[in-house]
Amino acid sequence: MTHASTLSSPAARQPRPAVLARWLWAVALLVVIVVGVGGITRLTESGLSITEWRPVSGVLPPLNEADWIAEFEKYKQIPEYKEINLGMTLAGFKAIFFWEWLHRILGRVVGMAMIVPLAWYAWRRAIPAGYGGRLLALTSLVGLQGAIGWWMVASGLEYRVDVSHFRLAAHLLTALFLLAGLVWTARDLDALASNAAERPARLTGTGLTVIAILFVQLLLGAWVAGLNAGFVASSWPLMNDHFVPEGIDWARGAWMALTNDPFLLHFLHRWWSWIAALALLLVARTLAGRGARREAGLLVVVVAAQMLLGIWTVVSGVSMWVAVAHQVVGAILVAIAAAALHRLGRAAA
Repeated sequence: MTHASTLSSPAARQPRPAVLARWLWAVALLVVIVVGVGGITRLTESGLSITEWRPVSGVLPPLNEADWIAEFEKYKQIPEYKEINLGMTLAGFKAIFFWEWLHRILGRVVGMAMIVPLAWYAWRRAIPAGYGGRLLALTSLVGLQGAIGWWMVASGLEYRVDVSHFRLAAHLLTALFLLAGLVWTARDLDALASNAAERPARLTGTGLTVIAILFVQLLLGAWVAGLNAGFVASSWPLMNDHFVPEGIDWARGAWMALTNDPFLLHFLHRWWSWIAALALLLVARTLAGRGARREAGLLVVVVAAQMLLGIWTVVSGVSMWVAVAHQVVGAILVAIAAAALHRLGRAAA
């Protein structure tokens, strides 16, 4: 009787890396979905439709006409309504409210999908040694992401008609960093499930270089989105009949142009993408040479798809669904790049 009781207690449970890996893969998929909905929210200019942060009561949307009118009245007080959407109907407001509400709800879902299983697996002693701190850090990152999201929204409520592109970049890049961390940890746990003696992969010098190159491209992409810079040219490879576009404002100095000028940022984003693609394709070549053909093949396919979607986004005049696909595939690219760099790091470990 005592022996059976001991076996059923949480302390007697064994680590379950395969189960934890499946959990993290599922959360990674959720993050990709949230990134996609975030793209729709940005492209439909919906991000400022909810002017308050209510973590609990904000779960429910307005439930009657009086509640909808009250929310609409709050929106009417901010600059975006007064300067851009003056005269918007209640039906129009409901449409933009939906996307921001859905984006926030999905963020909460990701948070619960991390917190509840982590607490359960910790109580059941299912977390392998050395992984508890990493899983707690990833869970904390979800909370930080929520705070950054509100910080971003707050930038557009008083003096601006949109959110700060710097804060938007922080919001998006934190989400992609979380995604990469989930994939990397899931890969470590998958390897541990196959071989109990397997050590975590290490980040190599090549990996760090690729991450730096990819970070620049993602940052430029976030700034392009935040400044609506995709709309300044709808031709490729030239921008309005010029390789280097006309219209770049250098009057306030090179740094201001580099961080704020939509023409320059669009130009840099479209051409730095080739450097990022080359770096990732070299990783794919290295992996193929080491027998990791699945990771190499996926990387090549997704890099090609992302490049084509980027060009299509430009020539379509930033068609919403093409642009959303570009952002979603960009998130998938981050996930696959993390898996590929993890494969490189296993040899180093």
